Order: sequence, then C-alpha cells, then structure tokens
Amino acid sequence: MVIKFWKDKSKKLLEPELFSLIAEDWAKNVKDSNGKDRKNKPTQIRKFYDEVIRFNSIVETNPDEFDNILPYLKMLNAKAAYAVGRKLVSDEFKQFISESLLQIKDKDDFIAFVGLFESFIGYYKFYYEK
Repeated sequence: MVIKFWKDKSKKLLEPELFSLIAEDWAKNVKDSNGKDRKNKPTQIRKFYDEVIRFNSIVETNPDEFDNILPYLKMLNAKAAYAVGRKLVSDEFKQFISESLLQIKDKDDFIAFVGLFESFIGYYKFYYEK
C-alpha cells in the first residue's frame, strides 16, 4: 500500500481518501500483522502518535520552528526500527511510519501526516478491540 498525501499539492488538495480508506487500510494491515506476538499494542502505537502531536504543538505555536524539528520528526524512523527490534511493533507499523515520513518536506506535508496518523489511530483502536 502506498501512502500519497496529495491529489494536487500546488493547489493544496489532499488525496480525498487519505483520512478514510487509506488510513483504514493501513490500520487493518497493521492490526493483521500482530499475530501471536501481540505486537502493536495501542499503548505502543500511541507513544508514536503522542510524539507527533508534541511536534505539532511546537509547529502550531511557532511555525518558524518547523525546519528545526524536521530532523527530530524524521528520527521516528529510528525509533520505529528500535521498537521492531524489541518486538513491540511490527514491520508493517514501521513501514507506515517510514512511508509517511518520506513524504514530509514542509509544514503542509506535516499537517497532512498529523491528520493521517489521527485517522489511523481511530481505525486501529476500532479494529484492535474487535
């Protein structure tokens, strides 16, 4: 599954299915990858989301800080890899994080990612509880 934020970035048109079908498909995929290992517990996934929300708060308060926090945001790749190594999250969750972060080049991309991750969390919790 490919994550694509924009239908037309020059017009700031998000992919219409980003917060619905795309987020839901990724949530199902990550949930289905849990297996017997009981990886991807909502508390583990939530730690990543909380960090993204923390970055978002910084950007909302001081938009000029985006370029300074971008390297730290991209460090979520390393944190996801570490969590995979500790068998806390699956390769599929790391792939979700990695594919999303690859697309973040500016504030608009980051805002799209925040919305995607928020939607992903909602769907993931729904499927995890089933």
